[in-house]
Amino acid sequence: MQFVTYGINHNTAPVHIRENIAFNADVLPVALASIKQHPDVIEAVIVSTCNRTEIYCYLNDDCDNIVSSWLHQFHQQSDGDLDEFLYCHQGNDAIRHLLRVACGLDSMVLGEPQILGQIKSAYSQALNMKTLGKILGRLFQHAFTVAKQVRTDTAIGNSPVSVAFAAVSLAKQIFSNLSDSTALLIGAGDTIELTARHLYDNGTGRIIIANRTIERAHNLATQVNGYAISLSEMPAHLPEADIVISSTASQLPILGKGTVERALKQRKRRPIFMVDIAVPRDIEPEVGLLEDIYLYCVDDLHEIIDENLQSRRDAAQQAEEIIDSQVDHFIGWLRTQDAVPVIRAIRDKAESESELLLEKAKKQLEQGLPAEQVVNELARTLTKKLLHEPSRQLRQSGFNTDNNLIESARSLFNIKD
Repeated sequence: MQFVTYGINHNTAPVHIRENIAFNADVLPVALASIKQHPDVIEAVIVSTCNRTEIYCYLNDDCDNIVSSWLHQFHQQSDGDLDEFLYCHQGNDAIRHLLRVACGLDSMVLGEPQILGQIKSAYSQALNMKTLGKILGRLFQHAFTVAKQVRTDTAIGNSPVSVAFAAVSLAKQIFSNLSDSTALLIGAGDTIELTARHLYDNGTGRIIIANRTIERAHNLATQVNGYAISLSEMPAHLPEADIVISSTASQLPILGKGTVERALKQRKRRPIFMVDIAVPRDIEPEVGLLEDIYLYCVDDLHEIIDENLQSRRDAAQQAEEIIDSQVDHFIGWLRTQDAVPVIRAIRDKAESESELLLEKAKKQLEQGLPAEQVVNELARTLTKKLLHEPSRQLRQSGFNTDNNLIESARSLFNIKD
């Protein structure tokens, strides 16, 4: 038996290739059922996200090429079309790869936590489709445990590496207590949504969402206990804002120097922290020349992100060491499975002997023999029967001057000199 992983990801294939062999939620159950039908596939899990498609299998020996063939056939690709984009990991390398993926070490954004949730979802799907058994099931559970350990024991998730995270991190440096601050967010796209959630999680006092479509602004505002306004209302609310973060798709600036000057007068020169994430920019560059305005653009944030990425790279080195030891730990567990049939056979034989002697003892008690005599006879006979064959084998090994078995017996029964 062997582990094997076939896949493509953002490093090996462009998006138009990745989307051709992705498994969406509707297709995934069909795919799992399909691959499990192959007689050499014992267990299978499929992980499919926007950045990767990976098939984890536990196979009969020397059958790893079936996964590649199945993948081509399922997605109606000509044989070999995907070969230049596919990677394959086998054995210990396949185990290590899953642990690295679960810990975010193989992600586009180093250390990102979303992939772990996606792997857990893939695990649940395989469980529901009954394509997951004892071995892969244990491996995936082990991956979840290792990912938690890496998050706990390293700083891989501590440093913000998204633009939204960096913007909020900068705001926290300027305003020591965000609970006293009001944030005005301009736009309602993915970046602003992420920014809003970070501000909300950090206890920001008030959050205002300004957007061209008021309904979309309202939907986001309800999620972060804020309130929504239209872009036309923004100048009236700007004097309330201590923090302004903007990210729209506008081709022209939507916040000019004059509007900001009027807001500063009403604020009695209380400073405003501004972050313009948009490209093209939403805030006129001249706004940054005003006193009491601290304006940052997306390039400024990238410097922060680069520093934090280096911090994550350092943490990733620690994570790799943890993963190396945990690969060994899992392989050790795997080796113990070779002993399971032997242990089961020994137990079955012992229980069978025990049941026979117990029945004999019950009959003796029914015949009126003293209980002490019956119990003593039961213990003596059971001990003799259980140790007869091991003793015979040890005597024979001594006769043959085979000390290996004798030393193994010392270890097995924990016998000290």
